[in-house]
Amino acid sequence: MCIVLKYGIWNVRQPQTGSVNALVGAGYSPLSAMILSARGMNGEKEAKTYLRCDQPLDDPLLMADMDLAASRVALAMTRGEKIAVFGDYDVDGITSTCLLTAFLRSYGADVVSYIPGRLEEGYGLNPIAIRQLHAQGVQLIITVDCGITAVSEAQLCKELGIDLVITDHHECKDILPEAIAVVDPHRPDCGYPHMTLCGVGVAFKLAAALCGSQEEVLRSYADMVCLGTVADVMPLQGENRVFVSRGLEIMKHNPRPGIAALMKEAGCAQDSITASSIGFMLAPRINAAGRMGQIDLAVELFLTDDPQRAELLAQQLCDLNRQRQAVESEIYSQAVSMLPAGKIPEAIVLADETWHQGVVGIVSNRLAEEYCCPVFLICLDGESGKASSRSFGGFNLFSALTESADLLESYGGHELAAGFTIRRDMISAFREKVCALAAEYYAGDVARTQIDIDCAVPAELLSVRSIDSLNCLEPCGSGCPKPVLMMERLTVDRINLVGNGRHMRLRFRQGNQYINGICFSATPQTASIEPGDIVDVAFNAQINEFRDERTVQLNVLDIRPSCAAACSPESYGYVQLCSGKLTPEIADRLLPDRAVLGAVWKYLANIGRPIEEYPMCLCRKIVRWSGQSLSLEQLLTCLDIFQDVGLLQLHKQHKNLTITLTPGSTKADLNTSPTMQRLLHAKES
Repeated sequence: MCIVLKYGIWNVRQPQTGSVNALVGAGYSPLSAMILSARGMNGEKEAKTYLRCDQPLDDPLLMADMDLAASRVALAMTRGEKIAVFGDYDVDGITSTCLLTAFLRSYGADVVSYIPGRLEEGYGLNPIAIRQLHAQGVQLIITVDCGITAVSEAQLCKELGIDLVITDHHECKDILPEAIAVVDPHRPDCGYPHMTLCGVGVAFKLAAALCGSQEEVLRSYADMVCLGTVADVMPLQGENRVFVSRGLEIMKHNPRPGIAALMKEAGCAQDSITASSIGFMLAPRINAAGRMGQIDLAVELFLTDDPQRAELLAQQLCDLNRQRQAVESEIYSQAVSMLPAGKIPEAIVLADETWHQGVVGIVSNRLAEEYCCPVFLICLDGESGKASSRSFGGFNLFSALTESADLLESYGGHELAAGFTIRRDMISAFREKVCALAAEYYAGDVARTQIDIDCAVPAELLSVRSIDSLNCLEPCGSGCPKPVLMMERLTVDRINLVGNGRHMRLRFRQGNQYINGICFSATPQTASIEPGDIVDVAFNAQINEFRDERTVQLNVLDIRPSCAAACSPESYGYVQLCSGKLTPEIADRLLPDRAVLGAVWKYLANIGRPIEEYPMCLCRKIVRWSGQSLSLEQLLTCLDIFQDVGLLQLHKQHKNLTITLTPGSTKADLNTSPTMQRLLHAKES
């Protein structure tokens, strides 16, 4: 089986010779120039604009209602009113809360911070918190990273005499809450040049509007803005690129005690921290506080000035993260066991009474990537449940929830991640609704997984010096991704298992040159590779440092069989065949001739055992073995024809096909196949 081939479609960009030469002439290395050219940079000016980390920041007052928000907060500070900064329990919400709390306290304001308990209160502004803050004498609530959908909660604040200032970055609904100010770059009437700020970015803008100097606030809090921006997977372009670059510099050279302690405890080298380090090492540990119901640990970590206290808090956060991993593993196993057998799901909607609300979001993300569909996991409590959902392949969760609003009690989020509450008796109807929406969106595309590759490179271009030159692209993340490269027709020279057999260390050969690689969460069996195979490899290039020696290593993202003949991932025609919407043109394209039928059958017969493969991987293997051009839609059509006449049994589950040849069946009249007859009829009509 070919599990390593995660992506049915490899989108490989093509650098332009003229722009590559121009960029090399401007001082970029050949490899960097190829990547920049592949991303549309034609020369030095465009490349500098794309990579720039020092552009001027736009005036916060360009954001709708920012003047009203700053005026009301300033008035509260002047009057000595008690202010509550109300945040969210993820990294963005925590850093937003801590930034604004620390900033206001530095000016002598009377401030309390409040982040709702994930398990007890759920996401966002809520009546429990509002009444509690009112009892404490709070006269002004400022939301950060939440509040844009809090219409009824805003009304409660008004009834209790609490003024409300909302700052958020999530999608707006048709009706905005009635507040003193509603600051959100997604407001239709906002017009702020940068709509991709995260919650802490908007909180920074409020602090800057109050201070009058963005540079002063950036010097003090760029590390927090950096953490929230990276953890919330915001595009690292425009102002976000400035925030992350400046924040990384602070974290390298002068980190606040809490961040320094967390980097040390997590094994994250301070002098070489990157956006990737934040995403994979720091953010999960910060998030663990909210997920496991101990949010105060993370808040105190950011606000403490005591290095010893910070060290203890960092240890506790890392312990919580290990607990979170154990809970996640258990929920994942339960969810997989609940999936229906024998059908590729268009959307996964599962519910259980025992699941941990703080962890299901991570499991949703894992399932979405593995099963290539949106996932909704619901934690039931009595007659209702709270859910976390994750998208796949561009499916807009917020739009789907909006279309299903009549089935939900509440919802919020954005297109890639969202949450909602639902009554137990509405879950079946909701499942039916979102599955229909997902089916319509994906239209049955069996090759919906894609990977964007910057360019194909020859082995001689992968030197240590060349890989080091890619540092000019940092910080890398969403919007400016770490370069993904491809090498074609590599021979698998050696395979060693590492990490207790969970990962593969590989050695590839191209000509007389050898290249090392590492492929995580894969084995020779799951990857269906062995020494001597000729493969294409998609990878991140990196430097491996061992005993003071630096060598090039491929961090393998995907492997596919190499093939010299044409092998198209196109599957639209097969979708039309299955849905009964054949046209003469599509039927003509799908109708396999004797050569195609022969190539597919001979390959299957030659294997001589049950085959479990990802469809596109099988297609490439047949092309490589036979030298016969073949498209994915033709392969799937051939398999249906063979199954029609009893030559094989075909089972589709998840992303894979299981093919078992029928014993003793080597001949059949393919013209009797209903699939063949539909194609012939449609072609002639």
